[in-house]
Amino acid sequence: MQMTPFSFRRLFCVLGALALVAGAVRGQAQDSSSTEPPHPGLTEYLGRNVAQTMHYTGAAWLIRTKRDREEAATLMRSKLELKPGMIVCDLGCGNGYHTFPMAKEVAPSGKVYGVEIQEPYLKMLEEAAKKQEVTNFVPVLGLLHDPKLPDNTFDLILLVDVYHEFSHPVEMLAAMRKALKPDGKLVLVEFREEDESVPIKPEHKMSKAQVNKELNANGYTCVKEFDELPWQHMMWFGKTPESGAAVK
Repeated sequence: MQMTPFSFRRLFCVLGALALVAGAVRGQAQDSSSTEPPHPGLTEYLGRNVAQTMHYTGAAWLIRTKRDREEAATLMRSKLELKPGMIVCDLGCGNGYHTFPMAKEVAPSGKVYGVEIQEPYLKMLEEAAKKQEVTNFVPVLGLLHDPKLPDNTFDLILLVDVYHEFSHPVEMLAAMRKALKPDGKLVLVEFREEDESVPIKPEHKMSKAQVNKELNANGYTCVKEFDELPWQHMMWFGKTPESGAAVK
């Protein structure tokens, strides 16, 4: 069958449209795959058992009335020495126990990012921010392997009793390192494994030696410690200059 010029044009348009659709489908597939972890979550890292993530249904425990007495949370936050204008992150922020006090400290020109991997927590946070009229709070839905934070942005990233639950510690530490400013600090607060009197399950505790082992292996150096919290270590980490490859 002989094709007319019109038929050629029509066939060309159809083929072009199909190519565009195929490209869009490939793009969507690539976007969706980027949300998938690069490997299954670890159950052990550098000799430590990785704990299960606390489910959002346990949120009430995070705001228990005796928490400040048990953990000296107000004292802990004061040691962060937050100032107006700072850009900070509460990573694994739960329902905002630390997030909103931090937001007040860095206001009016500073911001606090609250990162969670469980969407119900973010809904709680957004509702609480409206009620408390906190306008400098940025909610972020992170992934198991990626906190979804902008590069070279943060003066300080705080992790309170959350690092030990990371199923992808290498990827998370690398992402946080990129998110910190050159002189930014990562602050870890973890229940003391060395102290048997701390009434927390062993898998939810970390020793100083283990914290240093894991952070040193991923491009961080401890620059400061505070040892006067009732149950927890508090450790500041800066970027190790020209660090090598992470230990997986």
